[in-house]
Amino acid sequence: MNNTLEHSLSRVRAVGNLGQQIWLDNLSRHLLASGQLAGLIAQDGVQGLTSNPAIFYQAIQNDPAYQAALPLLRTAHATPEARFEGLVIPDVQRACDLFAPTYEQSHGRAGFVSFEVAPRLAHDAEGTVADAKRLWALIGRPNAMIKIPATPAGIAALEEVIYAGINVNMTLIFSASQIQAVRAAHRRGLARRLQDKLSVQRIASVASIFISRIDVAVDALLPPGDALRGKAAIAAARIAYADWKNDSGFGVFAAFGATPQWLLWASTATKTAAERDVRYVEGLIGADTINTVPDATLAAFRDHGEAETSLSTEVQAERAVLAQLAHQGIDLETIGKQLLDAGLLQFEQAFSKLLALTE
Repeated sequence: MNNTLEHSLSRVRAVGNLGQQIWLDNLSRHLLASGQLAGLIAQDGVQGLTSNPAIFYQAIQNDPAYQAALPLLRTAHATPEARFEGLVIPDVQRACDLFAPTYEQSHGRAGFVSFEVAPRLAHDAEGTVADAKRLWALIGRPNAMIKIPATPAGIAALEEVIYAGINVNMTLIFSASQIQAVRAAHRRGLARRLQDKLSVQRIASVASIFISRIDVAVDALLPPGDALRGKAAIAAARIAYADWKNDSGFGVFAAFGATPQWLLWASTATKTAAERDVRYVEGLIGADTINTVPDATLAAFRDHGEAETSLSTEVQAERAVLAQLAHQGIDLETIGKQLLDAGLLQFEQAFSKLLALTE
């Protein structure tokens, strides 16, 4: 390997050396068949993968391999949803298998591949639990991770799904109240397992906090040139990390070998050309966290990202930012609810569009 390439690849690996996992926010058959995903694991040290309906819509629409498989699936499966799963579940399984060595070497703390429950279940706790159990059995891999949106119903489902011993990625988190509710539900599920004398080992969960969308929403409420523009999301995330690090409540579960519910930074691509394209990676590097990035952001960080710890438990400046926003009448809890609704709608629309591709 030439020195230039070796240096560029070390930028991504260096993040892992600081205790943060970098995951890829993408999955397609081409990514698997071309060897690109295997290369990202081997060369860049990528430690996991996330997917969602929007990602699969783009993949099925643009990847000829999916189009070639559809005629047989239309005969084999009666419903569009079953055809969709018939298309992509084998790819989820293949991705899990590629990450299996990472999963084993990390003793079940890395190497996960996320797949989402149907968006139509976002407000149906019982349906979410049933679908999570069904998908977990269908994928049949210990390093699969079922994605559940952090609605009130999804948070209620989290407790039951953790109790069932299933890995969970709680997604579409935009507010501090969601983080707290997700954390409490995760621990209730573990507590019930301990009460019933069941193992709590190797049951992984992450809380996926969406970053860039918060700044887009907040900045729209601030005047041009305001010093607070572009600061809300990273400030809120750093406070969440400090609160997580300072929380001693997980100790009783850790004593029984439970894995903590890590914070995962999602939506970390920048939204405007005026911003540094890796600011949401560089600004959120810290031990025991995850950043899931799309291909373009990963490539940008490989090219010019700087791997330095930027998360700490000293967050006075960040709390001052949120206080100044509140003084201007900007309530992050209200914005979080609006973004959750918008995120749910986006995934519902993407899911409907991708199902239409299989008809």
